[in-house]
Amino acid sequence: MRNSPTTSRHPEESTSATPRRRETLFSPNGPLRPFRLLTQDLHNLKSRYKTDWFFNQLILASAVYLFFTNLLPGITFASDLYVLTHRNYGAIEVVFSTGLCGCIFALFSAQPLTILGVTGPFCILSERIFALCNDTFHIPYLPFMAWACIHAGWMHWVLAILNAHDWTMGYVTTFSTEIFSLLNSIIYFHKAVQELQRAHGNTSLASFLYSVIGCIGTFLVAVFLSTANSWKPLFHKYVRMGLTEYAAAISIIIFIAMPQIGELNNLDQQRLPVSKTFRPTLEGREGFLVHFWTLPVEWVFAAIIPGGIITTLFFFDVEVSTICATLPKYNLTKPSGYAWDVALLGCTTALCGILGIPPANGLLPQAPLHSESLLHTRKHRDADGKSVPLLDDTGRKIETVHEQRWSHLLHAIGIFTFVSPPLMHLLGLTPTSVLAGLFLFMGEQSLCTNPILYRVFHMLTPTSELPPLTYKAATYSGEHMYTLLQIVLTAGIFAVTFTPGAPVFPIIIVLLVPVRLRIMNRYWKVETLKGMHSPREEGRRKERKG
Repeated sequence: MRNSPTTSRHPEESTSATPRRRETLFSPNGPLRPFRLLTQDLHNLKSRYKTDWFFNQLILASAVYLFFTNLLPGITFASDLYVLTHRNYGAIEVVFSTGLCGCIFALFSAQPLTILGVTGPFCILSERIFALCNDTFHIPYLPFMAWACIHAGWMHWVLAILNAHDWTMGYVTTFSTEIFSLLNSIIYFHKAVQELQRAHGNTSLASFLYSVIGCIGTFLVAVFLSTANSWKPLFHKYVRMGLTEYAAAISIIIFIAMPQIGELNNLDQQRLPVSKTFRPTLEGREGFLVHFWTLPVEWVFAAIIPGGIITTLFFFDVEVSTICATLPKYNLTKPSGYAWDVALLGCTTALCGILGIPPANGLLPQAPLHSESLLHTRKHRDADGKSVPLLDDTGRKIETVHEQRWSHLLHAIGIFTFVSPPLMHLLGLTPTSVLAGLFLFMGEQSLCTNPILYRVFHMLTPTSELPPLTYKAATYSGEHMYTLLQIVLTAGIFAVTFTPGAPVFPIIIVLLVPVRLRIMNRYWKVETLKGMHSPREEGRRKERKG
C-alpha cells in the first residue's frame, strides 16, 4: 500500500516543517510580514512627494476634465440615493464626500493618479442596507452605517498591515474584472430606467414624454460629441479635443437650458433635489456628525458584517482602479503605494461614516481617464541642445504621464465648493431626465471599453472571417463559452442585487477569483485561457511559477 505523506515523512521533517513555513510567511520579505509594504510605501511617498508638486497647462486642463467626469456621475447617483435611502443621502452628502476624500487623497496618497468618488456598486449596497435597517430590523440607518464604515476602516488597516495586495491581486485576472466592469455598465443602464420610471409616476404625461426626449437627447448628443476627435479635418484639433473631453458636460448644459425656453418651462419636471443651506438633506439633522454612539451594542457588533462587505468591495475597487491608472503603457517612473492607499482609504471611509456621508472609493473609468488626460510625449535634448521627442526601439514616440498632485487636488477643491448654497442651487436646476441620459452615456462608455463586448461580436461573426488566435491550440468555441459564462455570471450577480441577499454581491465577485483559477482550468484549454489574459497578468502568472 502507498504510504501517506504523514507516515513517509522523516521525524525531523515533521517537527521542523511548521517553523520553516512560519519563517517563510513572516520572514522580512514574507507575504504576511506585518507592515512590510506599509513601510516601503511610506518611504517611497517621502522620496517622491516634493517632486509631485509641479504645474503646467496640461495639468490644469486635466483638472477641469476630472471635475466634470467626477461631479456629473456623482450628482447622478445622488438623485438615486435621495429616493432609495429616504433622503438620508442626497446631493450635498455626495458632493461633500467626493470633495473631502479627493482632497485627502490628493495630499496624502501614495498614488495621486487614483481618483475617488461615490460608485454605483456602493449605491446598490447602501440602498439594500437601508432597506434592511428600515423595513426588517427597524433601527436607525445612519448610526448603523457609521459603525459599518468604522469597522471597514480598521479592516482596511488590517489588510494594509498584512500586505494584502501581494497575496490577493496577484491572482485576480480579467475574468473577474471584466465581469465587474460589465456589472457597472448594467447598473448604469438600470439606473437610467429607474429615473424614467419615477418621472412616469410623479409627473404628467407631457412632462414624462419630454423626460424621455431629454434622456435620449442627452445621451445621443454626448455620444456624438465624444467622437469629435475623428472629425478631422473639420475644426482645429484643439476644438475637437475639447468637444471630446467635455462631451457629457456640453450635452448636460444644453438639456438643462432647453426646458427654460418657451412652453417647456411650464412642464412639471422633476429636478435634482438639493439642500438650500449647508446642512444635511434629511429633515431633522442639524449637523453632519452622526450620533453613532447611541446605537445599541448588539447592532454595533452586527455592523461588522456590512463592514466586511464594504471592505471587500472597496479593496477590490481601489486596487483595480490603481492598476488601471498605472498600466505599463503610461511609462510611469514613480512608485505606487497600494498598502498605504488602502490604509488611507480606511481612514476616509470611517470619517465619512461618522459624518453621515457616503464614503468615496476608487473610480472606474475616471482613474485611467486621469492618466490619459496627462499623457504627453517625453522629450530630451539632442546634440544641438534642441528639445526633441524621445523615440523607442521601433522609432515611435515615447508617451508618459505627468505624475503630480495638482490635477487631483484642484478638481477635488472645485467639487468641494459646490457644497455652498449658491452652487448647490445651480445643481438643483438639473432635470432628472438629464441625469438618466448621463447614466446611459456612462454605461455606454464603460461597455465600449469592455473586451466582453468585442468577444460577443466575435460570437456573431463567422469563424472564417475572424483573425487567427494568439495561441494555435486555442479555439474560438472555447472563447465563446468563456464569454457566455461571464455574461451568465454577471446576470446572476445583478439578479442578486434585487434580493434580500443583495449586500453580499461584492463577496460573490471576489469568489470568482478561485472559480477562474481552480475550476475553469479543468474545462478550458490552457491556451484558450492564456489568450484571455492581459500581458500584465501573464507576467504575474510567470512570476508566480518562477
